[in-house]
Amino acid sequence: MDIYFYNTLTRKKELFKPIDEKEVRIYSCGPTVYKDATIGNMRTSIFQDVLRRVLRYNGYKLKHAMNITDVGHLVSDGDEGEDKMVKSAREEHKSPEEIANHYTKLFFDDLKALNVETPEIVCKATDHIKEMLEYVKVLVKKGYAYETSTAIYFDVSKLDKYPVLSNLNVEEQKAGARVEVDKEKKNPYDFALWIKAPENHLMKWDSPWGPSYPGWHIECSAMGQKYLGEQFDIHTGGIDLIPTHHENEIAQSKGYCGKIPAKFWLHGEYLLINGGKMSKSLGNVYLLKDIINKGYNPLSYKLFTYSSHYRNKLNFTWEGMESSEKAFERLKNGYKLHLNGTDDVEDDVINEYEERFHKAINDDLNMPLAMSIVWEVVRYQKKSPKLAKLLLKFDEVLGLKIDEDDNNIKEVKIPEEILKLVEERKIARENKNWEESDRLRDVINDKGYIIKDTKDGVEISKK
Repeated sequence: MDIYFYNTLTRKKELFKPIDEKEVRIYSCGPTVYKDATIGNMRTSIFQDVLRRVLRYNGYKLKHAMNITDVGHLVSDGDEGEDKMVKSAREEHKSPEEIANHYTKLFFDDLKALNVETPEIVCKATDHIKEMLEYVKVLVKKGYAYETSTAIYFDVSKLDKYPVLSNLNVEEQKAGARVEVDKEKKNPYDFALWIKAPENHLMKWDSPWGPSYPGWHIECSAMGQKYLGEQFDIHTGGIDLIPTHHENEIAQSKGYCGKIPAKFWLHGEYLLINGGKMSKSLGNVYLLKDIINKGYNPLSYKLFTYSSHYRNKLNFTWEGMESSEKAFERLKNGYKLHLNGTDDVEDDVINEYEERFHKAINDDLNMPLAMSIVWEVVRYQKKSPKLAKLLLKFDEVLGLKIDEDDNNIKEVKIPEEILKLVEERKIARENKNWEESDRLRDVINDKGYIIKDTKDGVEISKK
């Protein structure tokens, strides 16, 4: 059955045909491991997991690479500010390596909880400094890069077109802050390939331009080329990566070998919180552990993301999470009812459901439509092991473990009253109101819960 994906590069849905008819090569932009991954980040990981599962459902082998950014991602896309890893290391009084190891582990713990598969290749930026340096040298030699007193910049004016993904007209854009950052830039949109390090910089390596460190974009170009070749099938990431990171990856690749690195570019949309943006200032940045601490199964969040197409914004609310938890239980119970059923179901019925499901997932990963078919099977009047077997086959794509008990995952649900007290205590501690913090801890304790402050945040448990 044909597969169609919406290609950001061409801005239309296209028939997918891999370069190698038996193996699909994919590159996914992984996390910058300087802080916890949010449930918004996890939505992108789930979308990428569905992509893997759909391709394998269609009989393809996979060669999937994902980077771990542990150097080079500056706090501003305009090539200014400090490296996010260095900033986090200073704030937490740890080394950049300790920060990277800590948040990398938490990221993969979250993937495991969500039953998100780990790509075949996981590559850390700091393990590929040599490859990145060689890549930059080629760009300099070919005339696509130039040196200033602060960095090695890519010269976008050398390209036939820039940008190609975001469809912006560079000539119409105001120079803004990006121009003022480095007056030695030839063009406002030139971006840093390699950055000369200050003397006290925590992360730097020897290079032809002195002690320095890589820019953010070069790692993906160098590692993608190393593991997947000059051109591969699919590049994925969040929609926020389109205008800067992915544009610059394409620019580098065109300078290096004259090719756009991927044939298809797939991007996941934002997760909204109560209809608005997720932000620390609004106090609505949620992690997967927040969902678990409220007593929900993390796989219920995975099911929640299937309620909207990956290219559409999805609004997260706790009411929606509650509904998804109940839906997850109905799905598992529906599977069990079919498994223990004694009715017979005609093969034509099974085949029709399977064909409709297959067509839905092959239509640009249309999970809302696919789930509507799943629910039809769950609600089918006759209860048959044949339908249970069909649901298990669908679960190869859903990744919800519908045939497994989750007692080992689900935690005691913390009442809303306790969670509000915990939040009040958090605010008190942020304001250094230690007396109020201690009082709230005692109130929580009197109500039957123990609160413990750890380096990873607050842990709540029932007495």
